[in-house]
Amino acid sequence: MTISISPAAHKQLFAEMSSVELTCHPDPLDLQDFMGDFPSDLGKGVWRTITLRDGLQLQLGNLHLHDRYLSAELEGGCDWLELHLHLSGFHTYGDGGIGAGQYGLFGSGLCPAMPMDVCDREAFWEVIVGIRVDALRSFIGDGNGELPPALQPWVRSVDQLYYCRYDAATPAMQLAARQLLRCGFQGLPKRMFLEGKALELLGLVAAAETDRYDGDRSTPSRPYLPNDLTDRIHQARDILRQRLDNPPGLAELSRLVGLNDCTLKQGFRQVFSTTVFGYLHDYRMEQARQLLSTGEMKVIEAAKAVGFVDRSYFAAAFRKKFGYNPSALKSTRN
Repeated sequence: MTISISPAAHKQLFAEMSSVELTCHPDPLDLQDFMGDFPSDLGKGVWRTITLRDGLQLQLGNLHLHDRYLSAELEGGCDWLELHLHLSGFHTYGDGGIGAGQYGLFGSGLCPAMPMDVCDREAFWEVIVGIRVDALRSFIGDGNGELPPALQPWVRSVDQLYYCRYDAATPAMQLAARQLLRCGFQGLPKRMFLEGKALELLGLVAAAETDRYDGDRSTPSRPYLPNDLTDRIHQARDILRQRLDNPPGLAELSRLVGLNDCTLKQGFRQVFSTTVFGYLHDYRMEQARQLLSTGEMKVIEAAKAVGFVDRSYFAAAFRKKFGYNPSALKSTRN
């Protein structure tokens, strides 16, 4: 059964959730930290909103929905960017969707009216980092507030269609999101911790966008592939990213994206200039390096997070890839 909700009713439910009478301060030392019960007509759980500073906001959702529901966002323009990362739960915006281990990045600009479909397949854990354009420019812009070329599409005027990207969240992104959800501090230490982690999460996404931009610029021209085939190859890549700890074999991966083995292998090499499992190996190594760089994981923990069981094999592969032992990253943080 699917519940349909008009935009006005949807807006009213969330307005009621945000009302003073129905919210509380989970941290008595922080009056900018609000938590309210999720609208009971839609489900149960809590939604928390923390204003970290002017132009930087964090929202944390821990919900379980009664049923699927459909709504629609009102058309409008805004000067905020939002990063939505899901640790569980699934919903769609228009033609895109965010599931467990994925994120959606929505830039400033015109947000068209679109249907939203939220599904109750599992408990819903979501982290949203919102940053206003002027705050973003102050953090990563140059002396004139200009953003790096790779990130300039994030910011568009209120009459231009906003930038939107859905992608797999890396293990480092998911770790930062979990730390945001599980922060046990209060008062000033809490605010400092949450702001740092929120910016870290944005930084990891910015790094991924920059890598993608640099890769597109340096990639030589390749034989033409039909759009549908290219989409399936990218879908296969996303599956590998989402299942680092238990990746599918080539036959299963081919079946999941609706291609035969030969077409998948050839197409993957054309799109990414490497084999399927060459890509998986390199991606695992890079994600392990990011996790170790935080200084918060042991080598064996980082290895398991990206799908390696044997520490010795992981260390040898890491050393071959980067030229130094994974433990070297740990020692530089001490």
